[in-house]
Amino acid sequence: MKGKFVIYQMLPRVFGNTRSANIPGGTLAENGTGKFKDITVSVLGELRKLNVSYVWYTGVIRHASAGDPGVKGGAGSPFAITDYYDVNPYLATKENSRMQEFEALVARTRDAGMGTVIDFVPNHVSPAYSSAVNSFGENNFYPGRIHDWDWTDTVKLNYSERDTWEKMRDILLFWASKGVSGFRCDMVELVPVEFWQWCISAVKKLYPKLIFIGEAYEPSAYAGLFETGGFDYLYDKSGFYDALKRVVRGEAPASSITAEWQKLGKYQARMLNFLENHDEDRISSPYFAGSPFGGLAALFVSLFFNTAPFMLYFGQELGEGPGKTSIFDFCSLPKVRAWLRGIKAGDPMKYLGYEEQALYVVYREFMKKTAEPAIRRGETFDLEYANPRSEHFDPDRHFVFMRKFNNSVYLCAANFSKDRVRIKVNIPRHAFEYFGIPETESLNSSEPVDVRIASDAGTLLKLQ
Repeated sequence: MKGKFVIYQMLPRVFGNTRSANIPGGTLAENGTGKFKDITVSVLGELRKLNVSYVWYTGVIRHASAGDPGVKGGAGSPFAITDYYDVNPYLATKENSRMQEFEALVARTRDAGMGTVIDFVPNHVSPAYSSAVNSFGENNFYPGRIHDWDWTDTVKLNYSERDTWEKMRDILLFWASKGVSGFRCDMVELVPVEFWQWCISAVKKLYPKLIFIGEAYEPSAYAGLFETGGFDYLYDKSGFYDALKRVVRGEAPASSITAEWQKLGKYQARMLNFLENHDEDRISSPYFAGSPFGGLAALFVSLFFNTAPFMLYFGQELGEGPGKTSIFDFCSLPKVRAWLRGIKAGDPMKYLGYEEQALYVVYREFMKKTAEPAIRRGETFDLEYANPRSEHFDPDRHFVFMRKFNNSVYLCAANFSKDRVRIKVNIPRHAFEYFGIPETESLNSSEPVDVRIASDAGTLLKLQ
């Protein structure tokens, strides 16, 4: 998919859960669970208003649950797979129709104008793995049945066996046949890049429009995963995410963002940007911004700096938090519950508090602007180098750049400070030359542009 697009990540078991009880480690009976049917046509319509192109349904494939060896929490990790060819029974209204209910969700998502992304977990499975469709032999497990790091609820798969390669390819083909549009591939650096090269190529021969997103953390591996492995996109956790978090926390100047995109070079448009996901702190966490509004400047840069896709984590747009959302337990999120209750009543805002409503409006406006051609497909020019510290500009807290497509030109300014500011932005002659736009009496390299920005936010100023 060319140009910027938005992915919405959700855990269906948490997303649709209307029960208010949250008992850590509690059972399904105590806490309840969301189901495929809770992701209704109306809910999907609201996601489209956030300009979402794909919904990543996390925790669909059947995983370890209470009673399985090593299981973590009351629900079990979505990444300790017990059957690659099944969905979790707790997500369906009837156990014997669970796959049909998932297929119906895929169809609803498609009819709403979005694609379905699910997890592909290639490195490990639950010790309780068993499948009637395509079972694993002892040679498919790494010798000694070891696990990586503290993932004690898993056992590592053996990629020195060609049979493992073929089994994993067949799993991808099975889910592609169900109408899935793409895969978020778990911990791709732990699997040989030669496997990815062979497997992605083989799957795309039959399903050329599938997208493959790799969870990767080592920048030195990016070139191999793209050029050899064949991934469409990779996580940008070790780049933009870490850099923006440092700026928000006051641990680095806003001007340090420049170095991050420069490191990525030609790959920057193929990195998946995000500010929250199931592994990271919520923005409102004291370990991040301390409040949902404190992350708006980071959101602005992450969304608007280049054409890289952006991932929105469910509840982020409502200020959910401050703690991480558990991937091990049955639980529910109060702000998401209120939002869903409002959707059912015909007004998503109806049961949200004032702050949640205000934040949701900002997110909808920001997401809507990603459809602007200059943002979705345009070129970028970083202006930070041309704006040193002055009484009208603070490179520690202000970050400025331009975007252009055809005849549309935008000046983009992010404010990481807690004060509403008026800054003056220098646009160097090189920017006019780079974009091929003429200097005019009202827009030229000798007169700074006045920009007003709200605290902890950013603004898009259309120059022409």
